[in-house]
Amino acid sequence: MSMPYLGESTDIVLGQEFLTWLWYQSDTAPGAFTDKEGAPFSVSMEQRIVVQGGEGDARETASVSGSLSPLREARFGLGTGKKVSRALIRLEKEELAFQVSLKAEDFCLNSLKTPKLDKGDSDDDPDALLLEKFYLMEVCTNLLDALYARFLGLRLSSQWVKEVEDMRQWMTRTE
Repeated sequence: MSMPYLGESTDIVLGQEFLTWLWYQSDTAPGAFTDKEGAPFSVSMEQRIVVQGGEGDARETASVSGSLSPLREARFGLGTGKKVSRALIRLEKEELAFQVSLKAEDFCLNSLKTPKLDKGDSDDDPDALLLEKFYLMEVCTNLLDALYARFLGLRLSSQWVKEVEDMRQWMTRTE
């Protein structure tokens, strides 16, 4: 999208580009994702996104949450140079739904919500709930890994230029 300014790490730039691309993809083709085994899953951005623009003392941060209208305004802000710095993402695969907040600067996962656990079998094996929770966390991180692998494959290809142009049109779309 743009070259980083001095002092800004590659990780932050890639994180911001990834979250911006993910927002674009989830808005234009939410069900067009597959995991490492080729199984489909969907991605949507929930009504909580943080965008930032500027540098140093002139840095502006805007958090949007709630209705679609503020999200639309935040998307337009992307067209003025702001970048996504944090987003609440919903991942759905088969009957499973996950919600996770992802930070661009370090890919830190916050507030990971997995599907509710079935506590009916917990009397037989006290470790069952813990093991199921670990399994669900692994499913979610594998989906995120698949998303990032897809992004990097595109980002490092010659198709990225066209993707950026498509994203710019999406950012300024008025519908």
